Amino acid sequence: MIRIGKIVATHGLSGTLIMTHIATNNEWLKKGNVLMVEMQKGSFIPYFVTQCKAINSGEYHVNVEDVSTQQEAKRLVTRHVYVAEELLEGMARQSPLLWIGFTVLDKHYGDIGKIEDVMQTGKQWIATLNYNNSEVLIPLVDATIESLDLKARVLKTTLPEGLLEVYQTQK
Repeated sequence: MIRIGKIVATHGLSGTLIMTHIATNNEWLKKGNVLMVEMQKGSFIPYFVTQCKAINSGEYHVNVEDVSTQQEAKRLVTRHVYVAEELLEGMARQSPLLWIGFTVLDKHYGDIGKIEDVMQTGKQWIATLNYNNSEVLIPLVDATIESLDLKARVLKTTLPEGLLEVYQTQK
């Protein structure tokens, strides 16, 4: 599963949810899709989409089965939403935002850790990881990325020599 967004509010009285997302477009969510809502850390509840409408490039109004009142919808506010990799297969390669939680395996350094966050600086994406008890930033550019495995949630890289040692000397 890939974390796609978060339920941020309710809309109206009929249980409609406002969900933000990090996908690159608003055409990925359809009626019948399953949203996995993280109710507690590591505990997911499936909700089937009965209706959805794109509000802007990063938000949907969503109705799901078994949520028909504002009261029921409020229980889901602030919860993270995950979807199956297959639903976003074409987009995941284009949006590093979807790589949060992926394990980074480097040709020289081996298992560096899991991507905790990503940010865009200008036209370049940068991932934040915890490596040897230090927060490190690695570039997510074509020159460093070897492959991306969505099923295994693994990003294989070849980082410039000495990049991670810079963080170790700063301690």
